[in-house]
Amino acid sequence: VDWSGNCGNLTAAVGAFAINNGLVSADRIPDNGIAIVRIWQVNIQKTIIAHVPITNGEVQETGDFELDGVTFPAAEVKVDFMDPADGEGAMFPTGNVVDELEVPGVGTFPATMINAGIPTVFVNAEDIGYTGTELQGDINENKEALQRFETIRAYGAKHMGLIDNIEEAQARQHTPKIAFVSRPKSYAASSGKQIGEEDVDLLVRALSMGKLHHAMMGTAAVAIASASAVPGTLVNLAAGGGERDSVTFGHPSGTLRVGAGAKQIDGQWTATKASMSRSARVLMEGNVRIPGDCF
Repeated sequence: VDWSGNCGNLTAAVGAFAINNGLVSADRIPDNGIAIVRIWQVNIQKTIIAHVPITNGEVQETGDFELDGVTFPAAEVKVDFMDPADGEGAMFPTGNVVDELEVPGVGTFPATMINAGIPTVFVNAEDIGYTGTELQGDINENKEALQRFETIRAYGAKHMGLIDNIEEAQARQHTPKIAFVSRPKSYAASSGKQIGEEDVDLLVRALSMGKLHHAMMGTAAVAIASASAVPGTLVNLAAGGGERDSVTFGHPSGTLRVGAGAKQIDGQWTATKASMSRSARVLMEGNVRIPGDCF
């Protein structure tokens, strides 16, 4: 169990679970409409607000909301991450929106290291020999590539102050994430869906737990949104630069639109909110019997 971060996909299910299990006051649940569930995420010490659709007093799970990387359409659950910088640390731990990251055996290249949603190290695809259109098989079947990404991630973690020495990264696989970005390009997603250059603002590929993710982790999407809102980050530049409050990015399974707001306070950038949509449904229910003398 890694307590160092959050999971955006699981977060989308928290509100529905809370309602289904009587953890939300009945007077906060409409007969029909949207129930607002305020979640305190202990790992990152932040508030998350889930907008859960309700039909006839119960959580609505079916619908026509489609999310690339998820098999079936479902009801849309909007999730707002309030002040999404992880814990009490700075949004940019190094104090810079872009740093030169030196990675022995790999090279020195620009990196944006951000602490929003989940600590994430962003690098340019071209700087590490990629195009940004890669799918899982292009990376996950290459042990040397995976080790290279893990090395970059480890040195990024040390640069961000998340670990004191490189060896500690092995025991901290959940954070930070490592992702690479590029300007828009046309490509075929893993589903066969054609993504046009005009369909996205940028391309992003991210690794989680040592493998290229089939789509995009929810918390990494928050990091992407937050970084895109800050002029000069690698994410912002890949999207064309300038001020923006949302981006649509391409990932291995398709596209995703995320929104964010950021402002400067005493010379330091901070994310005010990041938003995205997910879906959630009950997969199974049951009981596990544990002998009383286990405790």
